[in-house]
Amino acid sequence: MHDRLHKAPAEPRRSEDVAFFLKSRLFMLRQWWRDRGSPVMLQSRGSKNSDAPIIAQVRGALWTQASTAEFPLTAGKVQNLRAACVRFHGLELPAGEIFSFWKQLGRTTRAKGFTFGRELRSGCLVPNIGGGLCQLSGQLHEAALLCGLEVVERHAHSRLLPGVELPPERDATVFWNYVDLRFRGSFPWRLETHLSDTELVVTIRGVAMVNPNRPPQPGHDTHLPVRASADGDCHTCGALSCFRHPVANRGHKAAGHTAFLLEAHWPEFQTWCKRHTQAEDCWFTPLNGHRWKKPNYAWSPPSGIALYHATRQTLRRSWQQRRVPLQGAARQAFLLHAQEELAADLARHVVPEARHFVVSQSLLPHLWRAGHLGGRTFDVLLHRWPLADLESRLNQAAARHPQSPTLADFRADSDLVLAESQALAAAARIITPHVALASAFGLRAILLEWEVANLEARTDPVLTSPRWFFPASAVGRKGVYELADALQHTGGELLVLGHATEGHNDPLKNIPHRLATMADLPHCTAIVLPAWIEHEPRLALRALALGIPVIATHACGFAPHRLLTMLDAGDSKSLREAMQKCAQGLG
Repeated sequence: MHDRLHKAPAEPRRSEDVAFFLKSRLFMLRQWWRDRGSPVMLQSRGSKNSDAPIIAQVRGALWTQASTAEFPLTAGKVQNLRAACVRFHGLELPAGEIFSFWKQLGRTTRAKGFTFGRELRSGCLVPNIGGGLCQLSGQLHEAALLCGLEVVERHAHSRLLPGVELPPERDATVFWNYVDLRFRGSFPWRLETHLSDTELVVTIRGVAMVNPNRPPQPGHDTHLPVRASADGDCHTCGALSCFRHPVANRGHKAAGHTAFLLEAHWPEFQTWCKRHTQAEDCWFTPLNGHRWKKPNYAWSPPSGIALYHATRQTLRRSWQQRRVPLQGAARQAFLLHAQEELAADLARHVVPEARHFVVSQSLLPHLWRAGHLGGRTFDVLLHRWPLADLESRLNQAAARHPQSPTLADFRADSDLVLAESQALAAAARIITPHVALASAFGLRAILLEWEVANLEARTDPVLTSPRWFFPASAVGRKGVYELADALQHTGGELLVLGHATEGHNDPLKNIPHRLATMADLPHCTAIVLPAWIEHEPRLALRALALGIPVIATHACGFAPHRLLTMLDAGDSKSLREAMQKCAQGLG
């Protein structure tokens, strides 16, 4: 039963397929009836044992079929593993409880993210929804054996499969719902399943109570070997007259193409993405920013590139956003939820054959948590501080200014913060024009140049007293408390561009200031931006291009410039000295 086949089986007939369908439905019905009498519990996720020691870990290669013809079903298998691993990761089982593969996973459908992968049927490797999950069941079984779990139900393949070699006694296959994999432990244990860019990793945590009479087991960290020469699937078997045979590569993208999942448009990212796009790649954006006159979504892919817009969802989000406050916790929570929905929409339209992603940072943690980045390499278009660093900086500012109602008004969910940190650690490259952000990622960072339109330098205005331009709202994260302190010693008129304030604790209430417009910019002494957080300093960049001095913190992400004075966030003394020095040049 388990011997390797040396010649192709006879070409299957439709009558055999009909017979298989009818028999399998009878077996499914019988299994359903049996489970009614002795139901298996659905296990829940948790974190109680997340720090428990690893007692078994099994790794297996994902991309074992390298030929272009076989790539579609290999990519489909990896997609199915992505969809399944998300549902298994983090399960925690008490002692004595049974783990059931199908009880936890449910039936594999397109609505759940499953697609066509390889399935062994009548001696052939045929396309089927959810095909390829036997790699996961095999590694689950291997991990269960390594740490001493009791195997309650297990079935072996009728033949050895391409990709992973397991001896018959350690092999495990699954087929909905009557070919199941079940095991239980005499101790509490936790299951973790995830995909790196090249491997499926199954980990079991717990404190195993090993039976001294139990036969010796292999090492606790196992890499499953890969077959040197794998048998082909339906794409390469050569039986073109077979009713199951798909025409190789029909409707499929080339193996290994890139998907660009993009949100906020920055000119620097536009230039980089366009330069690194190849003919088979795809772009996924919120909507056509040019058509809808939305500059923040005005992506322009190269001609001939496949393009998808999440137009309906983005317009709905834009309408809902009008009813959200201009700042604060409610707005931030709304934006995070909207980004999660957008990430899910875009990812649903990415075909499994996309092996590399270029991802906007706002979509990154949501794609990571949903498992879409598993089995892929990816680059990140970084446009803000990571959530963990962002909150650390806000906490530092809030400790300095505890009276601020804005510095501590919102913190992201801890799971989302962790997901972004994990995703950034796994990213191949970090792409950004922000100098401070790039420096935090070392050699993995690709530093782009800020793009600024060519502008003629202004004619220096005749001013008798300083006029400071603050290109932001007067809120704590933009350094308004430090600015107010410096102005008490420097004097001059302050022009504030944004409308939001610190409310009753507004530090500018006793300082002369007024709302500014862009027309005021050329008539100011300097731009002043002592921000704790600044991700896109477009107006300050414009000021430098016009020949206007800029005083800003390192957090603003500027490259060195002759008209730029850099200082640390929260350093009111250095800010005051820089402003006084700038004011001395007035004539």
